[in-house]
Amino acid sequence: MGPNRMPRRNWLVGTSASLVTLAASSRAAGALGHCGPAMLPPQSAPEGEDADRARRMKWWHEARFGMFIHWGLYSVLGRHEWAMEEEGIPVTEYEQLAKRFQPAPNAARAWAKLAKAAGQKYMVMTSKHHEGFCNFDTKLTNYCAPKQGPGRDLVREYIEAARAEGLRFGFYYSLMDWHHPDGARCATDAEARKRFVEYTHGLVQELMSNYGKIDVLWYDVDWPLKAEQWESERMNKMVFGLQPDIIVNNRNGLPGDFSTPEQEIVAEKGTRAWESCMTLNDSWGYQKADDNWKSPKTVIRNLVECSRDGGNYLLNIGPKPDGAVPEGSVRVLTEVGQWLARNGEAIHTTDRCQVHASEFAGFTRRGNTLYMHVHFWPGDTIALGGLTTKVTSAKLLASGQNVKFDQERFRVRFTGLPADAPDHPVTTIAIECESDPIQNTRQIREQRPRHGVGV
Repeated sequence: MGPNRMPRRNWLVGTSASLVTLAASSRAAGALGHCGPAMLPPQSAPEGEDADRARRMKWWHEARFGMFIHWGLYSVLGRHEWAMEEEGIPVTEYEQLAKRFQPAPNAARAWAKLAKAAGQKYMVMTSKHHEGFCNFDTKLTNYCAPKQGPGRDLVREYIEAARAEGLRFGFYYSLMDWHHPDGARCATDAEARKRFVEYTHGLVQELMSNYGKIDVLWYDVDWPLKAEQWESERMNKMVFGLQPDIIVNNRNGLPGDFSTPEQEIVAEKGTRAWESCMTLNDSWGYQKADDNWKSPKTVIRNLVECSRDGGNYLLNIGPKPDGAVPEGSVRVLTEVGQWLARNGEAIHTTDRCQVHASEFAGFTRRGNTLYMHVHFWPGDTIALGGLTTKVTSAKLLASGQNVKFDQERFRVRFTGLPADAPDHPVTTIAIECESDPIQNTRQIREQRPRHGVGV
């Protein structure tokens, strides 16, 4: 992942001055200008491909909430996953961390149990981050977990843990590599590019071949090559040949099955799938001094916003070098899971929701049911303006208690509610409507009767 101060694409563009010496200026500009998925032109898929994608992604759309795991040699340092580059650590110095990386056996079991308790339906773990170290067993390099400090295949332990909890799972894979000797010179040296591309394809092929059914492949950072130089079409064809049910993201220079806004929630237009990935604090990898944890309320509000607009929320943990999950992550995810145990129907298997305008609530929808998620409880009466669809009933979702309401032309008021919020950190009201709930706040401004200038 990119540094968290700004989206990955902006960071790469902003650092082009320090990278331009790696390639002739015209080619470097082309590579850097191509690094972000937002720059891809819109493409339409053939009808058969759309049908196959819908089949493959059905579970993913229903899931809505997943766990991201960033874990590697940077966890030993505990100073952020970009420490190798941002601190200018020499490769020979950094690779000594591989001997010091000695996690506890089967640490991933705790991750999977936490994910399930948190209401997350799938997990995505770093198989190889930018540092180049492989958390899996490979025949292509000795810079991997079984041949270094861990002495075993950490990816296999993760898969076994996910399967034991009934969770879907996938792999994050960074195309950029700070360790491989061809990782930068491939931009200008044709022979280096050939070697590095074959190395990359080989690692991906091992991941797709050695672990049974895989649900997600999550590429990251295609610097310093373009999609045609990575031979991304050939790579994806190989991936789907080995894993016909897999879904693939858009960070190898191709559109893929879904888009990946990072550290922000930006819904795709139309029906294109998207997934917002975020950290729980300000770091992807373990940062022992980072205590800027998102509150459970913030996480739930983000999850509601993603679900409202048809997206997924991939929320990260950065385990310690021994594999233990930081206490802050456990605390937040546990409370979020308790809330989802009471209100999960308003998040999982939901539809895109047109209703959105409120200063104290967010919204999701399933069919004709509108869920109003009140994060700033206003008191015994809650009003929703501009709902043009007729309301037939309402209840507090967590308790099932019926809620009184009266509906006027420009608003619906829910009355007789407790003075204090009955559920924490967010209270959800399930509102049954005669048809798909539609909101039009513009008509309030334009059509509501007004008085004269005087009072």
